[in-house]
Amino acid sequence: MMNHFRRNALQLTLAALFSSAFYAQAADIPQVKVTVTDKQCEPMNVTVKAGKTQFIIQNHSQKALEWEILKGVMVVEERENIAPGFTQKLTANLQPGEYDMTCGLLTNPKGKLTVTGEATKDAAKADALLSLGEAITAYKAYVTAETAELVSGTKAFTDAVKAGDIEKAKALYAPTRQHYERIEPIAELFSDLDGSIDAREDDYEKKAEDPKFTGFHRLEKALFGDNSVKGMDNYADQLNADVLELQKRISELAFPPSKVVGGAAGLIEEVAASKISGEEDRYSHTDLWDFQANIDGAQKNRRPAASAAAEREQRAAGEGGRQLQKSGYHSQQIPHQRRLRDL
Repeated sequence: MMNHFRRNALQLTLAALFSSAFYAQAADIPQVKVTVTDKQCEPMNVTVKAGKTQFIIQNHSQKALEWEILKGVMVVEERENIAPGFTQKLTANLQPGEYDMTCGLLTNPKGKLTVTGEATKDAAKADALLSLGEAITAYKAYVTAETAELVSGTKAFTDAVKAGDIEKAKALYAPTRQHYERIEPIAELFSDLDGSIDAREDDYEKKAEDPKFTGFHRLEKALFGDNSVKGMDNYADQLNADVLELQKRISELAFPPSKVVGGAAGLIEEVAASKISGEEDRYSHTDLWDFQANIDGAQKNRRPAASAAAEREQRAAGEGGRQLQKSGYHSQQIPHQRRLRDL
C-alpha cells in the first residue's frame, strides 16, 4: 500500500510541476488550428507568414500525440504528450520555406506547411541570442561520449540477440538504452532515426505487428514479452546500423542552443507526462533506468544562461529531481532487477 501511494504521489507531483510550464504566449501572434485525427491532420496543407505563429493542436485521435514541424528529417519545433481529447499550443518562429507536419501515427501521411514572405530578423537570430561558448562545447562532449557508449552497448546487445542468448540480451537492454535516454533532446532532432530507434508500438496502426515497428522496443517485446528472438536478426542489424548513423550525424551537428537549453525541462516533463505510467518499457518494466538517465541528461543542461526562460527551465530540472527524491525515487545507479512494477 505504501509503495502504491508513493507511486501515485510521484505521478501527481511531477504532473503538477510541469504540465503547464513555459508556454504562455503573446496575444497578438497569428494563430492556426490543426486537428489531428487517427488518420491525418486537418487541414493537411497550411500556409503561414514568416515569423511567429501560434499553432493550436487538438488531439482527436485515440493515443497521446507528439506533433512536430520537420525540415527534411530534422525536427524544427515540437509539442509532446498531447493526451487524447486535449489541446496544446506551440509558438514557432519560422523562416520561409517548405516544412512537413507529423500527423499522429508514424504510418500516417505528413501534412505540408508552407512559410511565405521574407526571413525575419528575430527568427534568424533566435539561436544566436544564446552563447555557443564553453557550456555548449561541454554538453556536446557529453553527448559525444554517451553516443560512443550507446554504439558499443548496442553492438553487444544486438550480438546477444542474434546469438540467441536471451538472458544476456535482457540484462543488456536497460543499461544500453540509458545512453540514448541521456541524449534524447539531441537524438530526437533526427526524426527518422528517433522513430526507427525508439518508437513504441502505439505509434503504428498495426501496433506490434506492424513491420515498420523497429528498434529497441521491438526487441524488448521479443525478449521480455515473447521470450523468443526468432526472426529478430534483421531488427537487430537495423538497430545497430541506425545507432551508427546517429553517431555520424551527431558528430556533424552544430548543436542548436535553444534545444540544448530546453532539453532539461523537456526530459523531466516527459517523465511526468508519460513515462511515469510505465507505458514506454511495458514489457521489461525497466522504466526506472529511463528516469535515471533522463535526470542525468537534464543535469548536464543546468548552467547559467542568458535568458530568463533558460533559467526557469534549469530550475525546473533541479526541482523535478528534488521532487522525485521526495516521492521515493533517488538519483543513483539502479539494479537491473529494480523495475517500476516493483514499486
